[in-house]
Amino acid sequence: MHLPNHFRFAGLHCGIKPSTKSDLALVVSDLPAAGAGVFTQNRVRAAPVRLTEQRLPASDIRGLVVCSGNANACTGEPGWRDAVRMAEIAADKLGCRPDQILVCSTGVIGQRLPMEKIEAGIDLAAKNLASDRQSFAAAASAILTTDTRAKISSRIISFAGSEIRLTGFAKGAAMIGPNMATMLAFVLADSAVPCQHLQNLARQAAQETFNCVRVEGHTSTNDSLILLANGAGPPLPNEGLKEFDAAVTAICADLAREIAADAEGASHLVTIRVTGLPSKEEARRVAIAVADSPLVKTAIFGADPNWGRIVSAAGYAGVDFEEKNLSLRLGDFELYKTGTPARFSQEDASAYLKNNREIDLHLSFDLGTETATVWTCDLTYEYVRLNAEYTT
Repeated sequence: MHLPNHFRFAGLHCGIKPSTKSDLALVVSDLPAAGAGVFTQNRVRAAPVRLTEQRLPASDIRGLVVCSGNANACTGEPGWRDAVRMAEIAADKLGCRPDQILVCSTGVIGQRLPMEKIEAGIDLAAKNLASDRQSFAAAASAILTTDTRAKISSRIISFAGSEIRLTGFAKGAAMIGPNMATMLAFVLADSAVPCQHLQNLARQAAQETFNCVRVEGHTSTNDSLILLANGAGPPLPNEGLKEFDAAVTAICADLAREIAADAEGASHLVTIRVTGLPSKEEARRVAIAVADSPLVKTAIFGADPNWGRIVSAAGYAGVDFEEKNLSLRLGDFELYKTGTPARFSQEDASAYLKNNREIDLHLSFDLGTETATVWTCDLTYEYVRLNAEYTT
């Protein structure tokens, strides 16, 4: 893990969650940072989303405060005031303007934040900020809800004798997709990048990564991807910006894949690759249709290589093709070839599903050159239990 320079972190339990798990994170840049973000496309948008979206892109962000266990969504004007107050408290502790602080929340919808506990938590977090790995890990853990583990990715790129460090962390396990997951994701860098470039990159990276994660197709009220670059290093020329963009996108892809792998109750991470269509949008449409099919997801959970469910899902994706244009592979097993069932061992294909947590599906067409990749998971008894009991 390569932490970027001049960032500090804190994570702790302030009392939002009834358990003793940490539920408040504070991330601070010692230098004014370029900031950008993309957010949920749900018409029902949490107060912290609306507040943070108003403040980005910007060239002088100093930090972000995140609480978990309570989404501060569907809370009306009082919820808006609570989000504003969170930024004001953090700004007071850091000696900056409130509009230089971003706010994120995640958790149960429709409940007011326990502001007294949060105020005390922000005060304590500000006193414990540090730049070491332990403090970063504490912040990455404090944003989790039903996740089983923190999701972290980092890169180092070198350009013109300078080393640039990038680190991302995220949360997400359910209400995943479309239009990002139920997720919070943050990518921090110590490079100098113009904020408008960062904003364009946030949109592009989200489209290529987080928008390609599917669990149950439920778009959240709180989705947020935030990029911060604090300029501790020198400005990047065009060639360096291309390397930076690739590193940010790679980090987002790592985090997106981890979200799918850690989906509530999941026993399989499923990578769906679609190739050979005229447009990327068509390829993505087919991949999403397969990823969203409960029949496909339950077949994978049951180790049933039921290729008919996969092929039929592709058929209702709204993409123009004939059966003869499509072939399908499950791992190394060819299940369906140019519109005709292929000969394969049902037992061996089932064993592949039983014995591997990571599963690959490849739908290949012969109609073009465009491709798309989507990550999803299986649908398990445990997923139903967790979501049936979520607020009770």
